[in-house]
Amino acid sequence: MILGVDTSTYLEELEAGNKFYFNGKEVDPLERFVSNGVDYMRIRLWHNPYSLDGKKYGAGTCDYDYFKRLAKLAMSKGMKILLDIHYSDFWVDPAKQVLPKAWQNHTYLQIIQDVYDYTKETLSKAKKDGIVVSLIQIGNEITNGLLWPYGHLLDNPDGGVRLNYDKVCAFLKAGIKATREECPDCKIIIHLEKVYDTPRYMEYFNELKKYDVDYDIIGASYYPYWHGTFDDLYRTLNLCRDTFKKPIMVMELGYAFTLEDYKEGCRDHLVIREDTYNQFGFKKEFDFTPEGQAAFVKAFLKRAEEEKLDGIFFWEPLLIPGEGICWGTKAAQEYNVGGFVKDERSDWCNQCFADYKGNLLPAFDAYTLKK
Repeated sequence: MILGVDTSTYLEELEAGNKFYFNGKEVDPLERFVSNGVDYMRIRLWHNPYSLDGKKYGAGTCDYDYFKRLAKLAMSKGMKILLDIHYSDFWVDPAKQVLPKAWQNHTYLQIIQDVYDYTKETLSKAKKDGIVVSLIQIGNEITNGLLWPYGHLLDNPDGGVRLNYDKVCAFLKAGIKATREECPDCKIIIHLEKVYDTPRYMEYFNELKKYDVDYDIIGASYYPYWHGTFDDLYRTLNLCRDTFKKPIMVMELGYAFTLEDYKEGCRDHLVIREDTYNQFGFKKEFDFTPEGQAAFVKAFLKRAEEEKLDGIFFWEPLLIPGEGICWGTKAAQEYNVGGFVKDERSDWCNQCFADYKGNLLPAFDAYTLKK
């Protein structure tokens, strides 16, 4: 089983001067991950994460140059690389899949070509730069499609299968074609979320089969506050594995070690906090404490081995707060949501494997398959 981490913001952490400690001594967290058996780093890539006047979007401002530097660092530590192409200038997920600024006046057919050209160019540059991309995601959390509005999966007013799978599959096939040509050994992942919704997964992958989409791995996000129980996760993924004969992986995993904000007096900024963690009916089995987070990690890994899961990636375990560390700048939010709606700060820091001062928590060393 692959054991990976997505530490896409790590270089920004270092640039902010953040450090990590174990028992009071400074440590290299990537080296410690590798010593614990973590063998992959997942790195996101945004098309052009800068405003038209050159302002950074933040959260790593993950352009190709950033990807190159982080991938080379990870490889120097002994990690393999998973490239997560968002096909957008900033975050994408089921609620938003914004076209890159450079493609926003392009037709549907032009965007198919854009996806092919961009994917091929990216992988070609990676090869020239000595980066071996072993796994690739064509899109990120594309449960509701990608490259909206063309690839937006919409409810069918007549019921049944959602609309626009033909366009979604055309985009996927363009990215996959480029990948097969440029990196034939690279395995291709289709990544969804809402893993509790088994019918949605069956619809999605049946449509990919219908349109002859050539992929290798079925991936899911799993955050228990939103995505159900372990039983829900494996009901869906095991059915997908049995039906479509593909390996199954969890591409994003997370669990909080506290509900207290890193800024005194803040009550409504963290994504997971006292008034939000159970809004979708989540029944807490593990406490939101360092010990509870570690217990969650151990239980998840145990069940994953029992179910023969093919891979796990913990999402942003090193995203501790610091100067300039934020989920999105004002410029980014204007691109992604049409306006500035949140403070320029990080709202995910209570899900890390380190506390707010960089001290490694028990979950860090619990994230291992070594006995």
